[in-house]
Amino acid sequence: MERSIKPIQQQHHQIPSPAALKPLSKGTKASEAVPLPLYLTNGVFFTLFFSVVYYLLSRSREKIRNSTPLHLITLSEIAAIVAFVASFIYLLGFFGIGFVQSLFLRSSHDDVWGSDDDLDLQEQDVDQILLKDDTRSTPCAAAPPPPSVVDFPSKPKEEAAAFESSDEEIIKSVVAGTTPSYALESKLGDCYRATAIRREALQRMTGKSLDGLPLDGFDYESILGQCCEMPVGYVQIPVGIAGPLLLDGKEYSVPMATTEGCLVASTNRGCKAIYVSGGASSVVLRDAMTRAPIVRFASAKRAAQLKFFMEDPHNFETLSLHFNRSSRFGRLQNIKCAIAGKNLYMRFSCSTGDAMGMNMVSKGVQNVLDFLKNDYSDMDVIGISGNFCSDKKPAAVNWIEGRGKSVVCEVIIKEAVVEKVLKTDVASLVELNMLKNLTGSAMAGALGGFNAHASNIVSAIYIATGQDPAQNIESSHCITMMEAVNQGKDLHVSVTMPCIEVGTVGGGTQLASQSACLNLLGVKGASKESAGSNARLLATIVAASVLAGELSLMSAIAAGQLVKSHMKYNRSNKDVSRLDHHQTTTHKSS
Repeated sequence: MERSIKPIQQQHHQIPSPAALKPLSKGTKASEAVPLPLYLTNGVFFTLFFSVVYYLLSRSREKIRNSTPLHLITLSEIAAIVAFVASFIYLLGFFGIGFVQSLFLRSSHDDVWGSDDDLDLQEQDVDQILLKDDTRSTPCAAAPPPPSVVDFPSKPKEEAAAFESSDEEIIKSVVAGTTPSYALESKLGDCYRATAIRREALQRMTGKSLDGLPLDGFDYESILGQCCEMPVGYVQIPVGIAGPLLLDGKEYSVPMATTEGCLVASTNRGCKAIYVSGGASSVVLRDAMTRAPIVRFASAKRAAQLKFFMEDPHNFETLSLHFNRSSRFGRLQNIKCAIAGKNLYMRFSCSTGDAMGMNMVSKGVQNVLDFLKNDYSDMDVIGISGNFCSDKKPAAVNWIEGRGKSVVCEVIIKEAVVEKVLKTDVASLVELNMLKNLTGSAMAGALGGFNAHASNIVSAIYIATGQDPAQNIESSHCITMMEAVNQGKDLHVSVTMPCIEVGTVGGGTQLASQSACLNLLGVKGASKESAGSNARLLATIVAASVLAGELSLMSAIAAGQLVKSHMKYNRSNKDVSRLDHHQTTTHKSS
């Protein structure tokens, strides 16, 4: 059962009374810092401000008419200027509350918060409480669960009571904009509590319920500073298993996170066809992540000079020396340049070990750019990425040159397997592949999309194993080939995928669920035997899974089973409205 925000308040914190909050500073309150009631004080300063402004303007006009220098001032004018400054500061400080508070109570505040605490009173009421919670010595990831009442052993009980805060007060401060939502983790030191408070504040500000979005059961410390900012919960995506997938003599159970019915079942059928046919084989053709900065010169001639320098084989060793300083795994492989007028695009390719490698290659590129500045001081670096890389976008340069892992995977499916498992025949599959995946895609002007549904399998495996889902765009570039072999009896099937961008370390791969899926495949973490071998193996598993998915879907289309299978596996007979009502009733009763 989800925790609501109110039980958090009741269990972990006591709401301080106004009397308990009063000792925040042992001096006078802001409204008591002036000898008159607040409304009279405001009236006095308003009157004083406009009176002295009128007086000074009148004196200025008189001096101008009499040709008197403006810098010659009388004692009354000095008094008026002082009154103007004082009244202006008062009004500027929101009727003087924060300003008067800082004047009268600065010495007492410095004892607790330091000399640079210049927040206004409304921010101090909440931020002092939050900052007090942040004085623990351990980082957020190691923060213990919040106690029922905050303990301050080094302070008297009456002083500790002043710093006890309820979640309700912090929620109100977030709603009011006094406390930034993004700062809750760092100020509270408790990532779960920060998420719960942010979630409740969001519901109040939007007037929308988040009851269906889970809060409990997730380690929010694990995503701090690396995976997601300002969390309010997490989305549940079921993970299914396809397999066993027999690839290069080894069996793999492939985790697929998806909400599309029939996808796992279809891929599983393809895995069965591959398995009973003796398994698939794969080859990694290239392994290189890319980054392409854009630089500009005053002329195209000058840009061309740098292009020739970068592509000269005699300079590669010097460039790679500077590039490789960024990492012990990042190794520069080649540089290809393209010119558009006086703009130069330099596409760096490098190996990245078991990491996907975007940050690694970016740091190496920055090292080279810093080096080039010595001899090309007129070079203007427009951006570290000029889209000639090309990341998270369909691009011909990726389709032709490759990015990440370039893999080809193939299998020969026996005629009997095509008929008994896939429920079709070899000739029908070959014809359908030619007219759909090749000709049909060409008619559509496809770029790397010469396949049936490669992105379905790529996305499902990427989400399950902690890859970047947005890189599904180029990673799904795939051409599926089918050909009759052995006198037309058997079917040769292959997928060629030049841009599989995966890693087994860093990013989302470190989360518990995604790490478990990588462990299932035997590719968790960095390889101890050969740097990069785990990431390359994962890329071949992705390609082989796409091969299985292509086989099954193409067979379903050839046999006319696509609509029937989707109606069976991708449609629910449950009354969703009644199910939602039952879950809501259960949640409220619990």
